[in-house]
Amino acid sequence: MRPNKNQSTINIKIIALSFFFLLFLVLVAWSSFSSPRPSSSPKSENHSDLSSSSSTDPSSIDEEDQKKPSSPACPSLPSTPSCTKTPPSLANALVHYVTTNITPQQTLKEISVTLRVLEKKSPCNFLVFGLGHDSLMWTSLNHGGRTVFLEEDKAWIEQITEKLPSLESYHVTYDTRVHQADGLMETGMGDECKAVSDPRFSKCQLALKGFPSDIYDIEWDLIMVDAPTGYHDEAPGRMTAIYTAGLMARNRENGETDLFVHDVDRVVEDKFSKAFLCEGYLTEQEGRLRHFTIPSHRTRSGRPFCP
Repeated sequence: MRPNKNQSTINIKIIALSFFFLLFLVLVAWSSFSSPRPSSSPKSENHSDLSSSSSTDPSSIDEEDQKKPSSPACPSLPSTPSCTKTPPSLANALVHYVTTNITPQQTLKEISVTLRVLEKKSPCNFLVFGLGHDSLMWTSLNHGGRTVFLEEDKAWIEQITEKLPSLESYHVTYDTRVHQADGLMETGMGDECKAVSDPRFSKCQLALKGFPSDIYDIEWDLIMVDAPTGYHDEAPGRMTAIYTAGLMARNRENGETDLFVHDVDRVVEDKFSKAFLCEGYLTEQEGRLRHFTIPSHRTRSGRPFCP
């Protein structure tokens, strides 16, 4: 009798499944026999060594064990990981500069000069003549300190603070012009301009007296002169700003002030910074930026205006 075709197909399937099952069992058995047995733990070996040596001198082993410092196998992790949020000023600065095509006026190398000082002194008191695209950067780099901006253009203050309301800025006025620079330099050579005092009470024509009182009362650790406008004859120029910044640095109670002047490639900034901040106090120049370190003149009587 000829076998049924369906029955034949079922038989073949059963045979195939049985074959694969047996093959699986063989592989399992082979792996269990061929795998090496775990060797005795180092701990047990150490015990056997200790027991054999203890038969000779048990006290020496105790002494050796006492000398060996006990240390955990691995350092323990904190049960609750700490999380530090980015300070708001830094977060705002990151978002601002990532989403704008406008970059600060100073070069990277010039900015780095002030940055190195801020890394040492921040948080501190930082006074900046001028409000610009780099203002948020300076405030952020002095996180936790006080950074104040003095700006001549009222409309510009409103435009900047509308976008960056966290900046502290004040409107100030200047009554000088760049074309008066030579006459003001001659005036600055007089004895009344070499006397160190609060700018509000100075008899020197170069001393600015119209700032908010808070500006005079604070001892500034850093001062940046990057304003007012000074690139044409009818602009206010930085003659009085440079002189007043130097006078404030000398008049502090003690310590020293790091003072920076930008755009020293121009005649006014070059001559007035050398004359009233003094080449003897010049610490560094990078590109168009000069860095002066001016000590308090109140801590030592008879100190000359320039060293």
